[in-house]
Amino acid sequence: MTPDGFRRLALSLDGAVEAAHMNHPDFRVAGKIFATLFYPDERFGMVKLTPEQQADLVHDAPEVFTAVPGGWGLLGATRVILRAATKPVLMPALEAAWHNAFAAGSKRRKKRSARVRPRR
Repeated sequence: MTPDGFRRLALSLDGAVEAAHMNHPDFRVAGKIFATLFYPDERFGMVKLTPEQQADLVHDAPEVFTAVPGGWGLLGATRVILRAATKPVLMPALEAAWHNAFAAGSKRRKKRSARVRPRR
């Protein structure tokens, strides 16, 4: 998988947009990041999963997926080794990350819009 291939797959998901975070490209839906490229360098991508989703992918495809070192990895941030990734292996991970971000972003917007402001 090339970085451009990763980018094309991420942007093929409904409502996904590319932005930048900490000097590397990221992919967002509903205002939430679900994937990034080039962290820590150009050999890698990252998908934001649940710890359970991460464990499944690392178990099934350890040549492609590893936990990001440190606390983010414990929370589900999962490194993608681009040179080992293929579309059939990567796409379900991107879809899961997209779904997680969409749900989190939708929940945040509902909370914000549900607030009642006092009249003055």
